[in-house]
Amino acid sequence: MKRVKAACICQTLHFMLKEDVGHDYAVSLVKQEVEQYKKGMDRKHMQYKILEETEQPDGSIMVKVIKQYNSSPVGDYLS
Repeated sequence: MKRVKAACICQTLHFMLKEDVGHDYAVSLVKQEVEQYKKGMDRKHMQYKILEETEQPDGSIMVKVIKQYNSSPVGDYLS
């Protein structure tokens, strides 16, 4: 029998600009979306660590995150 001792998932997310709105408004929407993503993880009591958050030349945002997988323990992944 096997048991999961620790598990995390590493993701690189690209929050892209909407094309059907003005550029400045699209940039503000992306920033709001990133904040909502972080608040959603907090609300779900998910353990996570943002490794990198970079704004791209076009205003979109790339986020590299390690986060808890399902409800598995995270071990030392987030240390």
